[in-house]
Amino acid sequence: MLWSDRDTMARLEALSQPRRSRTHPSLLTMKQPSLSQKYRLPSRSSVLAAQTAHPLKRLLTYGKAYRRQVWWSVTCSVLNKLFDLAPPALIGMAVDVVVEQEQSFIASLGVRSILGQLLVLSGLTLVIWGLESAFEYAYDRLWRNLAQTIQHDLRIDAYRHLQDLELAYFENRNTGELMAILNDDVNQLERFLDRGANDLLQVTTTVVVIGAAFFILAPGVAWMAMLPMPFILWGSIVFQKRLAPLYSEVREKVSVLNSRLSNNLSGITTIKSFTTESYEIERVTLESEAYRQSNRRAIAFSAAFVPLIRLIILVGFTATLLYGGLAAAAGTLSVGTYSVLVFLTQRLLWPLTRLGETLDQYQRAMASTTRVMNLLDTPMAIPSGTLARPLHKIQGEVVFDQVSFAYPDRPPILNQLSLHIPAGKTIAIVGSTGSGKSTLVKLLLRFYDIDSGSITLDGTALRDIQLQDLRRAIGLVSQDVFLFHGSVADNIRYGSPDATDADVIAAAAIAEAHEFIQQLPQGYDTVVGERGQKLSGGQRQRLAIARAVLKNPPILILDEATSAVDNETEAAIQRSLDRITQNRTTIAIAHRLSTIRNADCIYVMEQGRLIEQGLHDDLLSKNQVYAGLWRIQMGQR
Repeated sequence: MLWSDRDTMARLEALSQPRRSRTHPSLLTMKQPSLSQKYRLPSRSSVLAAQTAHPLKRLLTYGKAYRRQVWWSVTCSVLNKLFDLAPPALIGMAVDVVVEQEQSFIASLGVRSILGQLLVLSGLTLVIWGLESAFEYAYDRLWRNLAQTIQHDLRIDAYRHLQDLELAYFENRNTGELMAILNDDVNQLERFLDRGANDLLQVTTTVVVIGAAFFILAPGVAWMAMLPMPFILWGSIVFQKRLAPLYSEVREKVSVLNSRLSNNLSGITTIKSFTTESYEIERVTLESEAYRQSNRRAIAFSAAFVPLIRLIILVGFTATLLYGGLAAAAGTLSVGTYSVLVFLTQRLLWPLTRLGETLDQYQRAMASTTRVMNLLDTPMAIPSGTLARPLHKIQGEVVFDQVSFAYPDRPPILNQLSLHIPAGKTIAIVGSTGSGKSTLVKLLLRFYDIDSGSITLDGTALRDIQLQDLRRAIGLVSQDVFLFHGSVADNIRYGSPDATDADVIAAAAIAEAHEFIQQLPQGYDTVVGERGQKLSGGQRQRLAIARAVLKNPPILILDEATSAVDNETEAAIQRSLDRITQNRTTIAIAHRLSTIRNADCIYVMEQGRLIEQGLHDDLLSKNQVYAGLWRIQMGQR
């Protein structure tokens, strides 16, 4: 990238001023309705009702948008099976032609010669087989595309809803569990729609068509072929009920295993540093063995279904073969009809042996559907407001008024706290660990909602502002820097997708990152690795600052923004921050008091309360908590 000093200075000056009119909607949400339009908080009873409904009903409710594709797929499956069942009838007619000759069924239609009848049968065979093949291609393509479409949409909808859930939801769940839902469970449903749905349809069509043909052709023998059907259906229902909890257990076990693997891969550095490889192998082995054993129990039960069904089917097939043969020998049943019955009995009963495999897929899919739908039905505890606040209308005045807050199942961390942050000013918040400093940031971004009191932005309650507008107006640089697997430029540009390369370079220069980026192997195109593991802590922090600088928000939050850099880099960054905080509301949270000594006001927190406030020199002169912290950091005691 080539850039001139004049261009650089111009861009530095532009990025040093709050950008209040430029927005950068993310790619995934550009055409989506606002959160308040898309979601409404349901009552607890409605959520429980939705989660206790049958998973198939929940899936059908979700799939209303695909009704047209489903009907086309169903139609092609049924037509394919109808033509697939025609060959036994053709064989029966062929036998009828050979045995009855000029008295055959085809002869009664006006074709008297044997050759003519066989030519008719040959023509019908070509047409029927051609249509069967055409509809097989059609249903296979339709079902598989439908499965892929639903898989895609369901995963995106689940992920979109997951992104909109409050931060507390993620703190109470393991990443591996959520990954199992978004990946394994959605894929399991796709596998059923790909094959299982068509199999169920074709088995149903077979039973209806062949059952009707039996009662038309030979009602006296039909009941023998249909005799196993009640037992097969009863066995299938029992099988389904017994298998459902087994596969629910399988899905839970695989979630636990995925969680373990995900945690271990994320913490591989810790594992190696503590030489706990053997210990982790044992833990993964235990989780994998639990998953294997749960699958073994499900397999042991599902594998017994087909052999038992075969024995029941054998009764119907043997009865048809025996009594139908006696009737044909006695002349009460034509040889052609008997041939049709024998072939149709096989076509009716033997496909039912695949019912076990299909129901196995079905139960796996329903167990996965339950987990995916439960995620989709999870209500948002922090709904978006309805008031739009474009960046150019935000001045940046923030007021905490008698705010109290406690994390779930923990004592209160903020207690009747009041704090005024004037627009365009820089304030600093200091205090001991656990005093509530970072909690203020989470409440301002509405990662959590307050228990009582109010927080306003330019006089408007945060609850009333659209969440996306609120968070676009705030740039957060946290001590816990997260970088995505991608290039340096991509990470700086994250959140500002239409920023130019020159904008990226200017932001990096402000963050004192340009020099070290140029020394990387591919410069701004260097891949940083997962979570930025290829960079040092200080380098990651400077990229995070550059990212916030490029976003150029009206409100800037620096949560220990220089905690991971050396003294020289800290001084350089501080000079840049002094420039970009001009005419911008800035909230700096710091343990290193040297970084905030020039703030317009410094607040000292202790146990969720403000105990001191004022300028740096004034607080030193009071000789209280702040002065004590300063002396400790300066090595004076």
